[in-house]
Amino acid sequence: MRRHIVSRLILPAALAAGMAAPAPALAADDLLQAFDSTFGPATPHQLVPARPAPAQALAQPFAGTLNTPRAPFEAQLAALAEASHGRIGVAAYDFATGRSVGVRGDQPFPLASTAKVAIVATFLEGVDQGRWHLTDRFPLIVPLPSRKFEGTVAPVRQGEMMSALDLIELAITRSDNHATDALLAAIGGPQAVDRWLAKAGVQGMRLDHDIATMVRDDGAVNPATTIDPRDSTTPLAMTRLLAGLYRGEWLSAASRDVLLGAMSRCRTGTHRIRALLPETAMIGHKTGTLSNTSSDVGIFRTVDGHPVAVAIYVTGQGTHAGRDSRIASIARAIFDDYHPESQAFSPNGTR
Repeated sequence: MRRHIVSRLILPAALAAGMAAPAPALAADDLLQAFDSTFGPATPHQLVPARPAPAQALAQPFAGTLNTPRAPFEAQLAALAEASHGRIGVAAYDFATGRSVGVRGDQPFPLASTAKVAIVATFLEGVDQGRWHLTDRFPLIVPLPSRKFEGTVAPVRQGEMMSALDLIELAITRSDNHATDALLAAIGGPQAVDRWLAKAGVQGMRLDHDIATMVRDDGAVNPATTIDPRDSTTPLAMTRLLAGLYRGEWLSAASRDVLLGAMSRCRTGTHRIRALLPETAMIGHKTGTLSNTSSDVGIFRTVDGHPVAVAIYVTGQGTHAGRDSRIASIARAIFDDYHPESQAFSPNGTR
C-alpha cells in the first residue's frame, strides 16, 4: 500500500484520470482554491532573511494543519531537504490521487531558467490567439558587455533570425538565454509573463527581468540565506503551473504538446531529477542555475503510468555537484514513496 505523506487533497473525480484527456479549467476546484488562498502579492524589492528553522514537512496549503505524527517518508524528505548548508524547497503533486508533499514549498526561490516554462507558455497562448505563429521569425537577443547593475536593464543587440518553434526548442531543451529573450521580447517583456500568470491563477511566481539582466546581475543576494522575491517562485507555485499545463487548462492541445514535447527533450541537468529515475519515468523537465542555486522542475511517470509534478529548488550545499546530488536524491525519494515497489528498479530502468 502507498504510505501516507505530508498531506492529501481529494480532487474531483474528473481529475483522477491523470493521463486521460486534459480536464477543463479548474477555476472552482479545491486544488486551485488551495493554491490561490496561500500566496499573496510579493512586495517589490523586499529582501527577507530566510527562516533559519530546520526543514519541516509542509502542512499547508493542500489539506490544512497536520496533527498526526510524521510518517517515515516525511522524516526522510525533511532530512534530505534540511537547511544547514542552504535552503532547499520541494513540492510534488500526484495527478491521479491528489497526494502532495512539500518542504518549504511556500518560500520563494530563484526562478533562474525554470522561468522559461512560463515564458514559453505565455508565447504559446499568443499563438493560440492568432497573434503570431510558430513559423514567424524573431531575432535572437544577444547581451552586450556591461558592468553589473549598470542600468536597470542589460544592454542587448539583435542577432540571427529564427522561427518561433526553433526558439522554443533552444530555450527549453538547451536553456538558451538568447532564444528565451527573443520570445520574451516578442510577447512584451517580463510584465507580459506576470499578467499571464495572474490570469492563469498561478500565484507565488513573478518575473521582473529579462534573462540577460538576470544573468548579468546574478550574485547580488545569497539565496542560501536571503529571500529575494524578484524573479522568484515558490515550489508550490511551480507545481501548480506544471499541473495546469499538463492538464491543458490554458493552452490548446497543439501548444501544450509543443511545450511538453520540448521539455521531454531537455538536455540539461543530467545529474538532477532524471539522474536516479528509470529512463521510462521521465515525461519532461526544465532546469535552472544561477549563483549558489540549482533547480529542476518537471513531470515524471510512476510505475503504474500516472504523472507526478515535482519542483526542487536547492541553494548552498557547497558546490554545484552538491546541489545536483540533493536534487537527484530528493526526486528519487519522491518517486520511491509514491510507489515503493519502484525501489526494485535501477536508474537505467532495468530490474
